[in-house]
Amino acid sequence: MATAVTCKSLVYEKPGDPVEVLSLKESPVPSPSSLKDGQILIKLIASPINSSDINTVEGKYPLQPELPGTPGNDGLGRVEAVGPKVSGLSPGDQVVPVAACPGTWRSHAVAAASNWLRVPPTLSPEAACALSINPPTALLMLRDYVDLAPGDVVIQNGGNSAVGRLVSQLAARRGLRAVSVVRGRGDAAADAELARELEGLGAALVTTPERLKADLAAAGLPPPRLGLDCVGGEVALALAKTLEKGGTLVTYGAMSKQPLAIPAPLLIFKDLRFRGFWASGGFSKDEEGLARKREVLKEVADLFEEGALDAPKFKRVALEDWKEALESIKDGRLNSKLVFYQDE
Repeated sequence: MATAVTCKSLVYEKPGDPVEVLSLKESPVPSPSSLKDGQILIKLIASPINSSDINTVEGKYPLQPELPGTPGNDGLGRVEAVGPKVSGLSPGDQVVPVAACPGTWRSHAVAAASNWLRVPPTLSPEAACALSINPPTALLMLRDYVDLAPGDVVIQNGGNSAVGRLVSQLAARRGLRAVSVVRGRGDAAADAELARELEGLGAALVTTPERLKADLAAAGLPPPRLGLDCVGGEVALALAKTLEKGGTLVTYGAMSKQPLAIPAPLLIFKDLRFRGFWASGGFSKDEEGLARKREVLKEVADLFEEGALDAPKFKRVALEDWKEALESIKDGRLNSKLVFYQDE
């Protein structure tokens, strides 16, 4: 008789503070011989902690798993076994999720093969496990809203975030000039070190909300044509005020949890456009959306393999240390993303 695989999963039964409502549970995973048509058995290798995962557990994210459920929208897994009628995947393949709410904060999963995409084995775990959300977000925001040409300026807040770092790299690759707004570190040396790091990734200017107006004037850059906002509130408004007439501000997050109040003059006299971007929701609408996501994921995987994009900086934590990991990110000032990493 085959021995059942033990799956460790972070599970919650009702929305709330992740530290309070999550618990680590063990459950048997079906043996390979019991897999149903179209199913695969996956061992999760790396599962990042994203802000959208926190929002999901809190009940504030539009896409929700059935409860009791397991959070985690990003991740890298290895196929351990395939069930009947599975084509295109084999044991040993590295895979990333395509469909929404895959529940990656666990050690093993049984899933529909159609909801996972094979990625090249040469892709690093750091790049592969964060492939599904942030790289497509950065790529599509730069591509879908404004017809940008080399030399154009793009301004963003959250410049030190995973998306912000990717935007700087992609913008530089296209000959665009990215202005990255970051929170001050409270220390001039630390601010200078972060600025050098982000400029090394491709940012044309790194500044803070307090210095934004003066630094833009000193740099002699033309008004940005596109703004990318993941913060909201006054910081988002500061970005909007820098945009050229007819410019576009795309909001894809609200880390400050503050509303964006748009003064009428920005609409009347500058004719600004305010748009929203939500990768997970747009891709999950139908099969056409999922097919588009597969193509975008292949594109960003190629960019990582070509060396056009640097993999995110990760700090590996064990699934068993989940509570300490979640508590450590509450202040939002980590320079590296946390990832639940399973020993090979």
